[in-house]
Amino acid sequence: MSSSGTSIEDLRDTPDERRALSPYRAQPFSPRKNQQREDTLSPYSLSPVSAKSQKLLRSPRKAARKISKIPFKVLDAPELQDDFYLNLVDWSSQNVLSVGLGHCVYLWSAYTSQVTRLCDLSPDGDTVTSVSWSERGNQVAVGTHKGLVQVWDVASSKRVCILNGHTARVGALAWNGDVLSSGSRDRLILQRDVRTPCIIPDRRLAGTQAGAIAWSPHHHGLLASGGGTADRCIRFWNTLTGQPMQCVDTGSQVCNLAWSKHASELVSTHGYSQNQILVWRYPLLAQVAKLTGHTYRVLYLAMSPDGEAIVTGAGDETLRFWNVFSKARSQKVRVETHAHTRTHTHTLSLSFFFFFLFTAL
Repeated sequence: MSSSGTSIEDLRDTPDERRALSPYRAQPFSPRKNQQREDTLSPYSLSPVSAKSQKLLRSPRKAARKISKIPFKVLDAPELQDDFYLNLVDWSSQNVLSVGLGHCVYLWSAYTSQVTRLCDLSPDGDTVTSVSWSERGNQVAVGTHKGLVQVWDVASSKRVCILNGHTARVGALAWNGDVLSSGSRDRLILQRDVRTPCIIPDRRLAGTQAGAIAWSPHHHGLLASGGGTADRCIRFWNTLTGQPMQCVDTGSQVCNLAWSKHASELVSTHGYSQNQILVWRYPLLAQVAKLTGHTYRVLYLAMSPDGEAIVTGAGDETLRFWNVFSKARSQKVRVETHAHTRTHTHTLSLSFFFFFLFTAL
């Protein structure tokens, strides 16, 4: 307390004192009005590339995609037939494998490891030459040696319909919703709506002996087909007009085709003379990867339900599993550990499945 009766708390700083005692505060940077804009070139620069373009060119590049050239699993498949005009293995969206053997089609569930027989064509004196799952995984299309296409309901094990139109055995099948395409040695590719199984007008593609066909899930009405040793080409068709679009000579017979579920890419498997597996980027038709390892032509090809792995089979009596496609990185990280365990268990069960089938014949 001072003599005048004023306490310390009553003392107040003058405005000049407050300004002197206050801490320094940095002011936000404000560019000058005459500062050079980022997207314009400095008058003193010798580069013909603008500053904005230079920044883009110097930015970190996305890591190059790498596809392992070594299969993550190899299984024995005794007595797997070496016949170019057969497509006897397909993998459903419900994780069920269908295999055609002789007169019969067998189903193997990857979840339960149970084997069931879907159908037997021996009463008709016919044999199975191709199998294909519908997109929903509730029906199996079966191509036969006599040129028929049969559609079977899996839950009831009953035949839904029989499709005529071919004069030679049907070796290639592919679904596009309710539309089923079939390729035959009669050099025709026919398209039928299984709900009203008549040949769709203007959807008969002629002039190629298709050993493999596959619908693109990314381009409406786009169908790919593959030819044999005399043709060696993958052809792309606009099925809305029936006209061919593109063609690439692969250098060897095209045994099978499958589109990626996640990107506009196509897998093709080949026979004489290179026995290779190729990954193509559409529509540039640039090769993304070449996989080798089979010593016989790679006749069989199926895609895993998650669309990341493929299984290939050949006359060398092996099944090889490859990691080819990837989902978004965030999804892949989330399921990576579980997927590895699941794949290992299921592929081991698959070896017993093939052992059971082929030793039972």
